[in-house]
Amino acid sequence: MIAELGHFSMILALGLSVSLAIIPSLGVYQSRQAWMQLGGSLSMGIFIFVAISFCCLTDAFVSDDFSVSYVARNSNSALPVQYKISALWGAHEGSFLLWILVMSGWTLAVSLFSRDLTADMRARVLSVMGALNVGFILFLLLASNPFERSLPVYPQQGSDLNPLLQDFGLIVHPPMLYMGYVGFAVPFAFAIATLSSGRLDSAWARWSRPWTNVAWAFLTLGITLGSWWAYYELGWGGWWFWDAVENASFMPWLVGTALIHSLAATEKRGVFKSWTVLLAIFAFSLSLLGAFLVRSGVLTSVHAFAVDPERGMFILVFLVLVIGSSLTLYAVKVSRIRSEAGFNLTSREALLLINNLLLVVATGAVLLGTIYPLIYESIMNGAKISVGPPYFNKVFVPVAMILFIAMAVSPGSRWKRTPVDRLIKRQWLPLLISFMAAGLLEFITIGSIEPLVLLADGIAIWILINLAMDWHARIANKKGKLISALKQPLSYYGMLLGHLGIAISIVGVGITVYFSEEKDVRMEPGSVVTMSGYEFQLNKMTKVEGPNYLADQADLTVTRDGQAVVSLYPQKRFYRTTGKVMTEADMNPGLFRDLYVALGDRIEGDAWAVRIHYKPFVRWIWFGGVLVAAGGLMAVADRRYRLRQRKPKVSKVIGVSA
Repeated sequence: MIAELGHFSMILALGLSVSLAIIPSLGVYQSRQAWMQLGGSLSMGIFIFVAISFCCLTDAFVSDDFSVSYVARNSNSALPVQYKISALWGAHEGSFLLWILVMSGWTLAVSLFSRDLTADMRARVLSVMGALNVGFILFLLLASNPFERSLPVYPQQGSDLNPLLQDFGLIVHPPMLYMGYVGFAVPFAFAIATLSSGRLDSAWARWSRPWTNVAWAFLTLGITLGSWWAYYELGWGGWWFWDAVENASFMPWLVGTALIHSLAATEKRGVFKSWTVLLAIFAFSLSLLGAFLVRSGVLTSVHAFAVDPERGMFILVFLVLVIGSSLTLYAVKVSRIRSEAGFNLTSREALLLINNLLLVVATGAVLLGTIYPLIYESIMNGAKISVGPPYFNKVFVPVAMILFIAMAVSPGSRWKRTPVDRLIKRQWLPLLISFMAAGLLEFITIGSIEPLVLLADGIAIWILINLAMDWHARIANKKGKLISALKQPLSYYGMLLGHLGIAISIVGVGITVYFSEEKDVRMEPGSVVTMSGYEFQLNKMTKVEGPNYLADQADLTVTRDGQAVVSLYPQKRFYRTTGKVMTEADMNPGLFRDLYVALGDRIEGDAWAVRIHYKPFVRWIWFGGVLVAAGGLMAVADRRYRLRQRKPKVSKVIGVSA
């Protein structure tokens, strides 16, 4: 009965979602305060029933209830308990249930933490969130029900979880990614609510900003975790492949990055109002596009969840309805939007606009490379074409370089007007120091200089120097510099931390791409391979038994200059239930380099194919990503947002807390 309870709870959540989509909105149009206030209770009810449904499916996995078809296909009685729980979102139906849980959580959060809004605006926002919940829950109930049973015949042990997913990465990566994907529904709801109300002022940007920062931070963390997971799990030593589904998460991140900068300009200077609204619509639309690509079956990818055309058609229709209706509303209302503040071409507003345009261009380039194979296939009657890393590297990287230059210069600019001579005078010495330092860094750590890496590292250091100069300028003319530094708003330090993370990631990407080394070699016990000053010796091969697999394990000793560095134990695993063979790499991580060994196939006798990697500065890529996410979350903790919660104003429209 547990599965049936989960299904019934989801039906109740659907009914409450329909109510949330309709009743608060009707309350606004009929000026019924009680109806508007129902939004909070309805949001709580949706979350509770979705959470009950989620817990019911979790119980089915943990208790090995293989009469539930979804559990039978994606779990096994020998699977460790942590993977039984994470297996819930390891395939299509359960992952979408997680999506809905996150969506209901965001809806509840908006109802609880947006009480500083006017009652009518809060009602409009929650109604939009309710309508989105309706669409997602209908999709689950009609096309992706995870509670279907296979009675009276069902397997006794289960088909097992995909071995690729039996990893810590599955536990953390999808939840973080979904928090970002779905989180963009909040600024989208604010944008639609604001357009429908006809009151598009800087206040909506202030309301939207913290929600956008949180969603963007989670998406940043999700992408970072995904890159790290692919690096150590797939055995290829790469951290980004421009896979179509990777791109599907990257595109809303790029537009979300543009959105958080545009919101800052709209809030502080009242500029880019219509543009900011459009970015909010596009960020969530691209999140829905990602869901379509992953679940429609139109793409072949290690990330793809489903290959059912019916499911893809449902999501496509929903995508068209959401994007079409929102853009129609935007087209009707955009003529009333005016940004009255002026600025010159070297001001911070102008640089933020350049930042936005470059991010949108980069998004367009990624989108074109992602969907062009699909368009070509449909036009050419099934003929296939692939767009791989060479295209993305040649198109995206130059745009990114220009973007980073604008990012370096922007801290030296000021709102409204920045004299050109002041901007140039401020930059020439930091620019010179940056490239000298970059050359020295490469020579000391790598032993050689690559022009493109010098360019990337020089820009990264230039960014850091400008951030330091900007921070120093904010406290330089004040008494008690330490106190002044401590009094700076957390949103400012969040910006510094985010830009610091970007600079660190730039250094990591540049050095890793150009100075990594890799060898595919034949090794047998006693063999020694030398690479990058390290000696890798294969001592022996042993058999290892895991909870649901058997493995051949290599024992390698790594030395340098005759001194032992580390012992590595890569494995080749055979999973009993599925019969699949997987590579489990082993590595020695470090601040400035990774030593990475992956075991290939047995060649003959005791000889094995072995892949060895030397990865300089690769950890800097993910460390930078974590700092960027932390910066986004720090900005949300700004005192301004807490004060508005503590001291609400009285609404002039409705007469309740605003």
